[in-house]
Amino acid sequence: MRALAGPTVLLSLLLLPSGHAAPGAQAGEPPESLHRPLDQILDVNVRDGLVYYRALRSDRSRLDRYIALLNVAASTYDGWSREHKMAFWLNAYNAIVLQTVINHYPIQGASKSYPANSIRQIPGAFEQAKYRVAGKSLSLDEIEKTILPQFKDPRLSLALGRGALGSGRLRSEAYSGDRLEKQLDDIHRDFVNDGSMIKVDRSAGQIAVTPIISWHEAEFVQAYDAGASGTFAQRSPVERAIIAFVTPRLLPLEKEFVQKNEFKVTFQPFDWRLNDLTGGRPQ
Repeated sequence: MRALAGPTVLLSLLLLPSGHAAPGAQAGEPPESLHRPLDQILDVNVRDGLVYYRALRSDRSRLDRYIALLNVAASTYDGWSREHKMAFWLNAYNAIVLQTVINHYPIQGASKSYPANSIRQIPGAFEQAKYRVAGKSLSLDEIEKTILPQFKDPRLSLALGRGALGSGRLRSEAYSGDRLEKQLDDIHRDFVNDGSMIKVDRSAGQIAVTPIISWHEAEFVQAYDAGASGTFAQRSPVERAIIAFVTPRLLPLEKEFVQKNEFKVTFQPFDWRLNDLTGGRPQ
């Protein structure tokens, strides 16, 4: 666990009124201090991608105040670098998901389409509920489907927590514009070691990947498909993009398996179980 900021610094952050930018988030300046409360929240409440939601709910004031501070002025947001803007939206999305969960925790839904404790049991959690962020009124889906694609980096879609085991490992730290490339590279590296992201089954001749890639197919194809040439020319654009995305990170035997080009690509079901560590790891 990282050391927390001193009490004077933390108190000054918590007492900022809604709608005002945090210190260091003035126009043209790096907004790293804006995300310091979220960094502390994640450090305390997230372990190996899972969240102590009960503990977070019992001490929610910092999270609520942090989310209130996300409605920065447009002039402030416009002064940030591309990396700081990307980190801002990732942090905003993940913080809002945490708030959505604890607003309804413990979740016990009746829909048979999703697990009983799934965030999907909360009506309109992604599609309808709106939040004021950077002067805009946006839903979680609008952040994912309209804001993040503007940056043309599909790794961002793999950095969203979504409150679900199928989204991969939620980081125990906030995203930082100064360190974003390293953080996204870590996500890319960890992708091939996470069974919820990809399963390479050499005996079955199959590669099963997360449906997140299919949800963001156009972005992955644009970023990673080199075109219909070479060994994988007859494959679909999204399959070529998947191959290009994962191959550099695979083990030698897995790379050899891919190069034979005799496998089937499938999309595995998304695991919508809540990423809750309260009471022990999900089974």
